[in-house]
Formats: sequence, C-alpha cells, structure tokens
Amino acid sequence: MRHSFRPHPFRPLMATVLAASLALTASLTAQDEARVIAGGGISVPGWTGKIDANEEKAGQVLNNAKLAPEGAGMRVSTGPATTYWNPKNMATGNYTVKATFTEPQYMNVNNHPHPYGIVIAGNDLGTATQSYLYCAAYGNGTFIVRGFGPTAFQMGSPKPTPNDAVKKAAGKLQPVTQEIAISVKDNSVDCSINGTVVVSYPKSELVTAGKLKSTDGVYGIRFAHNTDAIVTGLTMTKP
Repeated sequence: MRHSFRPHPFRPLMATVLAASLALTASLTAQDEARVIAGGGISVPGWTGKIDANEEKAGQVLNNAKLAPEGAGMRVSTGPATTYWNPKNMATGNYTVKATFTEPQYMNVNNHPHPYGIVIAGNDLGTATQSYLYCAAYGNGTFIVRGFGPTAFQMGSPKPTPNDAVKKAAGKLQPVTQEIAISVKDNSVDCSINGTVVVSYPKSELVTAGKLKSTDGVYGIRFAHNTDAIVTGLTMTKP
C-alpha cells in the first residue's frame, strides 16, 4: 500500500505567522536603536553629561544627544541614554531635589514609553567609578528607581511599576507632565511623583557596596534613549 504525504493544513499558516512575528520584532528592535540628534551637544552653560556604557559600546557619543535652553527651562532630546548635571549643583544632608518634566508629544520619537527623571547622590560622575540614583517616570503611568554603582543596579521590580500618581498621556503625540522629586531624610530616601510618595527605601539599602557611595553628591537629570522632553523648575531645597 502506498502512503502519500499531505502537509498539515495549519503548518504553512503557522510558519507564515512565525515569520511575520519575527519580522515585526526585528523591525521594532531596529526602530528603537538610539538615534543621532542633528546639531546635538550641550548648550546650557555649566552643564555636562555622560551617555551609558552600553551606548558607548554601540558607537554612540555624547553629542548624539542634545541639551539646550528652552524658555525658563531646558529641552532634552536623546539620542543615546544620557545623564546630565552641573557640577555646582551639590546636595548634602537632608534635602529634596525636584523638577517638572513635560513631553510635548508623548512617544513622538519612540515606539514604546521611555522614562526621564531626577538624579541624586552623584559621585565621581563621568568616570568609570561613578555612582548615582535616579527615579524616573513614564508617560503611561509607571515609574522606575535605578542607579549605578558603578554597574547598573535596580531597586524594586525590574519592570516599571504602575502607580495612580503617575500621569498617563491621553494618547500618542498628546502632552503629559510629571513633577518628580527625590527626598533624602535621616533614615530614608523617598521618590515622589506629582506630590505623592510612590516608593521609599531605607538609606542602608542604598548606601552600600555596589550602590551609592553616599547620598551626598551632585544632582541632575536622566533621560532614556530616544526621548524628547522639557525640564523646568529644577531645584534643591533643605527642610
């Protein structure tokens, strides 16, 4: 008896779906590579910055992102993920650093939400041994707390954490604004977004090997790659 082979009717369909999925994944990955900002660089007096080590390995440079004055504030357009600071902006003891971040057009230069936020406790910034902490918000209602010490470290969940205090953009290309603050107290470090404390950590969990050298240090701002936002009201206050 002869047996004839007949292809399973679902196999061609499955192969087509898989191929389409792989193509989409490759497309999204390519679209999300850090772009290069024409006319990039830093034009805010006194400020400097450093891109992430993985961006440097990919061939990116600081001038591929842009920090420029805009109105009463500054506009950041990345490019590679970048941390910016003015060395004169020092905070010691107990203090609060805050600023307002506005995306005029949410997700106008990326294919998924990217974060931006406040940096504190900067020590040896721009060097191979730098350490700092940042709390950053996304325009989809989530936030993260991370740092470098000097390698990257994560506080809390590795995924962005939802919180009702973090504002959500009405949709792509719609404006969204977040006020972000980090407060250093006697025994804790708090991150507040839009007036609500979204997370608090004991100092002992932060000032330790592989994380922060101290909560004293330079403060500044942090932007993920391919992000465009305006920063206003960057201030440091003492209790």
